[in-house]
Amino acid sequence: MDEVRSSFILNTLARMSTSEVLPQGAGYGVVIGIGLFFSAFMVGLTAMQSRYTGVSPKDSEEFSSASRSVKPGLIASGIVSAWTWAATLLQSSAVAYRYGIAGPWWYAAGATVQVLLFAQLAAKLKLNAPYAHTWLEIVATRWGTTAHLIFMFFGFATNLIVSSMLVLGGSATVTSLTGMSTIAACFLIPLGVAIYVVVGGMRSTLLCDYTHTTVLFAIILTFVFTVYATSGYIGSISRMHYLLSEVSQISPVVGNAGGSYLTLRSENGLIFGVINLIGNFATVFQDQAYWQRAIASRPSTTVKAYLIGGLAWFAIPFVFSTTLGLSAVAFSAVPAANSSSQDPLSGSFIPLLAPLSQDAISEGLPASLAAATLLGKSGAAALLIVLFLAVTSATSAELIAVSSILTYDVYVRYINPKATEQQILRMSHAGVVIFALVMGIAGVIFYYIGVSMGWLYTFMGVILGSAVCPIALCITWKKASKVGCISGSLIGFAAGIIAWLVTTSALNQKVINVTTSGGNYEMLAGNLASIGVGAIISTTASLIWPDDYDFALTRAINSRGAAVASRNIKDELEEPEYEKKVPDASVVSVTNEAQIDPELDPVSLNKAFKFAARASIVLTLILMILIPLPLFFAQTVYSVTGFSVWVIVGIIWSFLSAFTVVIYPLWESRAALGLISRGVIKDIFSPGSGKFVAPSSMRKPGE
Repeated sequence: MDEVRSSFILNTLARMSTSEVLPQGAGYGVVIGIGLFFSAFMVGLTAMQSRYTGVSPKDSEEFSSASRSVKPGLIASGIVSAWTWAATLLQSSAVAYRYGIAGPWWYAAGATVQVLLFAQLAAKLKLNAPYAHTWLEIVATRWGTTAHLIFMFFGFATNLIVSSMLVLGGSATVTSLTGMSTIAACFLIPLGVAIYVVVGGMRSTLLCDYTHTTVLFAIILTFVFTVYATSGYIGSISRMHYLLSEVSQISPVVGNAGGSYLTLRSENGLIFGVINLIGNFATVFQDQAYWQRAIASRPSTTVKAYLIGGLAWFAIPFVFSTTLGLSAVAFSAVPAANSSSQDPLSGSFIPLLAPLSQDAISEGLPASLAAATLLGKSGAAALLIVLFLAVTSATSAELIAVSSILTYDVYVRYINPKATEQQILRMSHAGVVIFALVMGIAGVIFYYIGVSMGWLYTFMGVILGSAVCPIALCITWKKASKVGCISGSLIGFAAGIIAWLVTTSALNQKVINVTTSGGNYEMLAGNLASIGVGAIISTTASLIWPDDYDFALTRAINSRGAAVASRNIKDELEEPEYEKKVPDASVVSVTNEAQIDPELDPVSLNKAFKFAARASIVLTLILMILIPLPLFFAQTVYSVTGFSVWVIVGIIWSFLSAFTVVIYPLWESRAALGLISRGVIKDIFSPGSGKFVAPSSMRKPGE
């Protein structure tokens, strides 16, 4: 069987760096079939929720923010899902293929700390603008129209680049594995997701995130145990160590200690880590998708949700790339069925998987090739499904995020300030559909230009990094200067572009194109200049010409007429009936604005902010400095024992992550699940009797 699989892979993959392992129909089946299945599933789930709990997305506040009542487990699951792009799985495996074990660490750590640090912004959001729909509403209220329009550019640019990476990565993989039309994939992926987002809104998106995250962990753990326990090619940690050591002799890694794949002493890995760190600050702090989850979260548990979500997410790229990325490397030391030599150093040795071109690596193909090599068509199918789910869940987050910006920051602010509830809801629905089409078009444009997911991933910090610090200061610091922060974002933007182009020209004989501009040093210069200049100017100006803002106006955003959504919305969903005889008055998503939410107590929220600051900073120091840098400077090349500890810790982390974002949300929603179950049972035995009916004290006049 292994010989058949080996021969099959050699024959189908050797022609190119891609692999049409599955028939074209499988690609359309996954993109259309699974997409429609999840759409139908979420539509049905939304209908059940509306019938048996009284929570309906027909209210704009529920549609855009899930009535600000979501518990930490589901928010953490949503964060994990929204932050798991195609790049998370494909690009992390690509850097593992390039730099060895340093790649997975720098990818995971460099993209985790932003979510951890965002917990501080989430706490300040609940304190300084508890009823805002978008972070841009806060900018507009504090600094006016000019600042609002400037930062809206950065916000839309972030969403466009993130969405393009999602579509490019997803379509490239579907095409490589099945031969499906890239153009068709670019449009079908976002349009399928738009169906359930339009129907169910934010809560539906979070529920879909949860189901996707559950499947994601199941498939990742399947690959882990296949590689390190059952595979005939590898099958153990010690065997993986041996194969990586052999490959290090055949093709040593430039810049790594001893040329080894088994060391954190990787100069290029460290450079990538810095680029990764800067670029991902932009895509978290400026992406409405992360603010949307903070807005949807209950105030008392927002910080908890982001800390849990960040730590849980770390395991996904770290373990996935340590498994499939390193497997793709190891397979070049495994003999093919037709190899006349078993010695990788022999001239007559034919590897199971030949070394990949730089273009193939940049497209994120090491993971797909490794999966196909490990399990043949079933491995390719599993990877195709997990990538599709990762892409669609992150896409749903982007759709609802951009819809909120189009609705509240464009339509309500500039076009129809007196919009009614139904007009706002219609615009929210239209925003989802509009951006789904834009995503498809953007993906096609970048595809024809020749820009890959890997290039976009390292480039995003160049044009987005300058606004990171100004936005953080706007939300958190009363002394933040309007002029200083606007100037910092614009000058930093220009500095990033200039540094990137000048470095590209200097290092490539004045040749500037997509290929020459995508190098590590070129992107590093642009990223550092952008975020550095923006931070220095905005902070320095604020210290010299400080503002003295009390956030009174931002706390008043949407406090009248919009929703003052209580932390106890659907309280009967949180506590069993025997614990709460009378449901709280907040079972409806829009309550009287005079109602006081005890979770918005300033003292408690300030304590939450201080805890978030301490915890996130300590965890950042551990992940970015205390663990990797001593190992980097020590130039340690791991023995079998050291590598075993490395892999086992990752596997344990994966199980803990799966528990926190798969099992924990079920436990905290047990009462809601019980309420729905009872309603379904009642309807089965007495049709019509299971429908949720709000207590008479809760109904609006005339109902």
